[in-house]
Amino acid sequence: MAKKPETAKGAGKGKVMEAEIKKLTPKGSGSDRPAKLGSGGDRPIGSLRSGGERPPTQAGMDRRIEKSKYDRLKKPGMYAAGAVALIAVYMAFAPEGGRTLRIDSDRIVVSRVTTGQFEDFIPVRGRVTPLNTVYLDAVDGGQVESIHVEDGALVEAGQLLVVLANTSLQLDVISREAQVTEQLNNLRSLELAQEQNRLGHKRELVEIDYQLVRLNRQIGRQEQLAAQGYVPRSDFEDLKDERDYYQRRQAVRIESQQSDERMQQQQRVQLKAATDMLERNLIFARGNLDKLNFRAPAAGKLTAFDVQVGQSLAQGERLGQIDDPDNFKVEAHIDEFYLGRVDIGQTASLETSGRRYALRIAKVYPQVANGQFKIDLVFEGGRPDNVRRGQTLQTRLQLDDPSEAILIPNGAFYQDTGGNWIFVVSSDGRQAVRRNVRLGRRNLRYIEVLDGLEPGEEVVTSSYTNYIDMDRLELSS
Repeated sequence: MAKKPETAKGAGKGKVMEAEIKKLTPKGSGSDRPAKLGSGGDRPIGSLRSGGERPPTQAGMDRRIEKSKYDRLKKPGMYAAGAVALIAVYMAFAPEGGRTLRIDSDRIVVSRVTTGQFEDFIPVRGRVTPLNTVYLDAVDGGQVESIHVEDGALVEAGQLLVVLANTSLQLDVISREAQVTEQLNNLRSLELAQEQNRLGHKRELVEIDYQLVRLNRQIGRQEQLAAQGYVPRSDFEDLKDERDYYQRRQAVRIESQQSDERMQQQQRVQLKAATDMLERNLIFARGNLDKLNFRAPAAGKLTAFDVQVGQSLAQGERLGQIDDPDNFKVEAHIDEFYLGRVDIGQTASLETSGRRYALRIAKVYPQVANGQFKIDLVFEGGRPDNVRRGQTLQTRLQLDDPSEAILIPNGAFYQDTGGNWIFVVSSDGRQAVRRNVRLGRRNLRYIEVLDGLEPGEEVVTSSYTNYIDMDRLELSS
């Protein structure tokens, strides 16, 4: 295509540029003309303008062609169209319902949704223990001197089991006996002293009474003689003074006697109370001493009785226990999940040897240990003949009355889903789709359906461990 002639201004600029190029071109290069663009040779210095534009050249050089907006958007549009096409192909041939796994139908358990009576019970495994147990503890301890029965023997109340020796307890009893004896002696001495004091006051009062009688008699005889002048007036006055003295002395002695009597009475009461307390302590100490002759507190079977002659027992150490040989209870541990649904009086059943026996909850221990709590079950209306202490029994604890409900078999899926969803098999049996459900009570065989399933539908009740994240199962025969 012929190049349009440049304007005079453009031609002038071209000549100036060409002159500068010639100056910069080294001699001996073989040509004084600048190399053309695209000729395969090196670009001369200054062949491009600032900003990346090609400088205008002589006639015959190519011009820069600007790209249009359509050319700039062409490639991204092609990429987007390709992606849309790929998504359409995937949606056309991809399986329905999200993540899908193909699985052999023989590897799963399919169960039917039914209706029926739901029995709200839980299996409870318990251990047989005696209904009543009396523990044998060494109250004061001691050394075993002799053993009179063997472990497992049937004993009667009050029967001698073992004899202990405790030197410190014996010395303590002797010391208490000495204290009581001393206190009794003090009481007797006080009583003797009080009696002597009382007799002393009495003798003194008798003496004073005698002197007053004598003085009154003399004063009566000498009063007339003194008036007639036969007796000196001074002797008569001395007799009167002596009488007054004995009268005042009599009053003081009576007051002293009364005061001493009150004080002695208080002392006797206090000393008697102290003596009674010491005597009670002595009786208690002698009782502890008598407990060294260890006797059975109740009738029953002696168990866990493992002592040897010469063995030293600490204070409070257990020697064994006496169990009721004829009556038993069942101790069971239940998951703490059922703590709010278990109460005293609820019934349970036991099947053994082709017969069913009834039990009743007699006691609930609310303390939770290792995620479980304990209950005591007692037999109602008879017990199995072959039951023995320590035997393990499988019982069914009834939590509520039977009721009509929609049921599915209890399976391993519950541990994987928590009862929140389940795989429901389609009517043609070719696939199982994940569905949210609401499940209620469950027992050993069935689970109660509250919402999400209808009778007649089929569900997968085996373990979901290998496909718990799937949304759909393709079942192949």
